[in-house]
Amino acid sequence: MTEQTALPDAPGAGGAGGKPDAAVVRDALGVGVAVGLSGFAFGVTSAGSGLTLAQTCALSLLVFTGASQFALVGALAAGGNPLTAAAGAFFLGVRNAFYGLRLSQLLALPRAVRPFAAQWVIDETTAVALAQPTRRSVRIGFTVTGLTLYVLWNLTTLLGALGAEAIGDTDAWGLDAAGPAVFLALLAPMLSTTTERAVAALAVLLGLGLLPVLPAGVPVLVAALAAPLVLWGRGRRVGAGADAADHEGPAGEGDR
Repeated sequence: MTEQTALPDAPGAGGAGGKPDAAVVRDALGVGVAVGLSGFAFGVTSAGSGLTLAQTCALSLLVFTGASQFALVGALAAGGNPLTAAAGAFFLGVRNAFYGLRLSQLLALPRAVRPFAAQWVIDETTAVALAQPTRRSVRIGFTVTGLTLYVLWNLTTLLGALGAEAIGDTDAWGLDAAGPAVFLALLAPMLSTTTERAVAALAVLLGLGLLPVLPAGVPVLVAALAAPLVLWGRGRRVGAGADAADHEGPAGEGDR
């Protein structure tokens, strides 16, 4: 991705490379609605794991990052220690802090507004914002996506939790698989490079391989090591290739 240090403040569709406001709103609404509806799956999963209606709704209102929420309730449902489950959810949520560093440059919001905007710094708002060519469209995309997703996610969480209480045992309906299925559906389109696919594959191997031997919630933490391991291996290969090129260079010149 090309590094951007500043964005033009083009009004509407103004400026070369600008994007109509209506198009930004349409794209943002599409993402917000599509992902927001999956809050129903979280509500069902959370209620099925033993959390109360109030606890389930509080997670969506205050935490508001789907992957971390699913990781937390999934570990609790598997009988994991609450501290371990919370640690796994925390480490999954750390990525939002790095999103915030980039978005703070692109949005350039007033200081008083930033703490409120930080609540909406998640995968989907970041993806929509980074796809925009001007600061105006970045702000529109971020705001519309964040508002739509926050409202729908919390509403469908409530409906899902109420529905889980009404139908009883969610395991009997197979709804315990809803959370992982939604998470995979969100993650799969993001794996666009070989390195990303390698990280995902290694994380799956670590998580599933250690599931029978480690307490619930711990395999998720160990699976996080996939990223540094793959990047370390990639760095070794790049370094070895550069060394080989340095050694072959003089010999090649001598042959010519």
